[in-house]
Amino acid sequence: MFDKILIANRGEIARRVIRTCRIMNIRTVAVFSDADYRSPYVQEADEAVHLGGPRALDSYLQGGRIVEAAGRLGCGAIHPGYGFLSENAEFARLTAEAGLVFIGPPPAAISLLGDKVASRELALRAGVPVVPGYHQPLDDPDEALAAARAVGFPLLLKPAAGGGGRGMRIVREVGEFAPALEACRAETRKGFADDRIFIERYIERPRHIEVQIMADTRGGVVHLGERECSIQRRYQKVIEETPSPAVTPDLRAEMGRVACALAREAGYVGAGTVEFILGPDHGFFFLEMNTRLQVEHPITELTTGLDLVEWQIRVARGEPLPLAQADIRTEGWAIEARVCAEDPSRDFLPTTGMITRYAAPRGPSIRVDSGVEEGSLITIYYDSLLAKVAAWGRTREEARQTLIRALNGYHIEGLTTNVDFVNAIANHPAMAEGALSTGFIGDHFQDGVARRPPDREPLRYMAMAALLVFHTRQYLVRESLSPMIALVGRTADQKKTHDYMVRADQDVFKVQLEGDRQTRHWNIRVDDRSYQVVTPRFEYYRRRLVLKIDGRSHMFRMQYDSNHIKTNFCGLVRTVEIYTPAEWELAGFMLRGRKDVQDNRLRCPLPGLVVAVSVKEGDYVRRGQELLRMESMKMESGIPAPFDAQVEKVLIEPGQTVDTDQVLMSFKLP
Repeated sequence: MFDKILIANRGEIARRVIRTCRIMNIRTVAVFSDADYRSPYVQEADEAVHLGGPRALDSYLQGGRIVEAAGRLGCGAIHPGYGFLSENAEFARLTAEAGLVFIGPPPAAISLLGDKVASRELALRAGVPVVPGYHQPLDDPDEALAAARAVGFPLLLKPAAGGGGRGMRIVREVGEFAPALEACRAETRKGFADDRIFIERYIERPRHIEVQIMADTRGGVVHLGERECSIQRRYQKVIEETPSPAVTPDLRAEMGRVACALAREAGYVGAGTVEFILGPDHGFFFLEMNTRLQVEHPITELTTGLDLVEWQIRVARGEPLPLAQADIRTEGWAIEARVCAEDPSRDFLPTTGMITRYAAPRGPSIRVDSGVEEGSLITIYYDSLLAKVAAWGRTREEARQTLIRALNGYHIEGLTTNVDFVNAIANHPAMAEGALSTGFIGDHFQDGVARRPPDREPLRYMAMAALLVFHTRQYLVRESLSPMIALVGRTADQKKTHDYMVRADQDVFKVQLEGDRQTRHWNIRVDDRSYQVVTPRFEYYRRRLVLKIDGRSHMFRMQYDSNHIKTNFCGLVRTVEIYTPAEWELAGFMLRGRKDVQDNRLRCPLPGLVVAVSVKEGDYVRRGQELLRMESMKMESGIPAPFDAQVEKVLIEPGQTVDTDQVLMSFKLP
């Protein structure tokens, strides 16, 4: 038994572990770097230990320092969370050698399952289906090419070590193989100090399915159902759900059986996830096993009613699994969206900055696991994940609609996030139909925007929301109502009917507004369609507005952008301009005369470190050609040429730290 745990992690997972420990009357010790001293998890833990500088290498990857602190403060165990040292066999060994309990699998199991070559051989012994491939280290170029031809194209190059999609490359033809292999080796050598690469057949349009397992020290192993993680960008998950709409009861039972068999063969203990790819023909193949708790575990908890962190702790204490396989039940559906500091319009490049306003969604069947709050500073040093929003429903559609409502109300200011992008995914017809694959984002989105034009109905709703804020603004200012919760729906103007022209980017609406300022009921006509609208309360500080439109409530996120109103709803983002008919007539010539001005400078899309510069002054480059590589938030990203041009000046060099919007190069345009 132990009554004090050190959590060797940060952010939302540290807060998650603290929450369960409080319920179990276990004291917690947090660890933090220079960049995290004001983070919420540090304040919530019973004690906190400073590890070092902001870089993970100087703090969260200092295993010896973490183990020493745990022993010095009287901890009985260490919970590694996920990421950092959670799948590091050496750290697990150090913990055990110090007489502490590692809340995770044995070091030998971590080593075995963390090596993709060894884990594949283990899967074969356990009777788990594996993808055809060549799983010997690729050293000689001729031998590697021969192996590739034998496996067949398209194929996938995968690093033997590491995870998170780093170093993986799809190769569709022979001519792409050699450069892809070299790039794969270089990235994995840098990220994991291990450049072993192997080849697998690439299965087109697969689904990514994972099975949650739990194992105790007494030989008991159970599975808790599957999660679908097909919606990904850069091989990293964006939206997950359970159960999968593609998995039948028989398939679920079979995938669960082989996942448990693999865990037994490995001598596994604790929480783990066996990952599979599922082909269009419902054939499934082993990918890898993650030897830790997964980011997406909340949706399994929502459908099973179980606390997986509690199970981890009980198993680490030597207790048997709380339930047998026959006793595990699931109910309903759950979907989770990852909220990240990244810009979908810039190929998901990480973003940084201070969160200046923050309002997380709340309500029945909504769960938010967040590592941030207002005032949190998001830096280049760690993963871009800020929070996870999970929604439960009796059916998949109910869960999806609950998630949409939650994301409509998730307000984060101070830096760019992917909130509207994941909301656009949740609203997409293909998502509603369950027509998923790992190519979902590429198939349906470009530069963070859905390829299909939006329906006009949500745009009408956005026009009405912005117009009501605009229409009542004079009353709000004159009456000096509370800035925290201001009433919307009254107007000083005694006219009964008001005509407006509303422009939402390229969409224009003719709107007629008739309102009752006493009851806050409005009759609004848009595009010759009539709506009955009620305005309850506008959360001025959180910049959220709830409208009841034809009896159904909708939440909008809104803020003034210069003289216009930026409105966010159901994944759509529009800058809304309001005109009286006379103003619209006068403004017409200006609106028609707008032109874009092309800049001849390449500006930095994100803060980070310049790793390499691929061009020099005088070079001719083509649009999309990689000009330089940058590292930020543990990721390397190539920065492409914005157009065909000649390089005029190169203003940066490898090893230089750069900030967002800093000019990197200038060009001579044709």
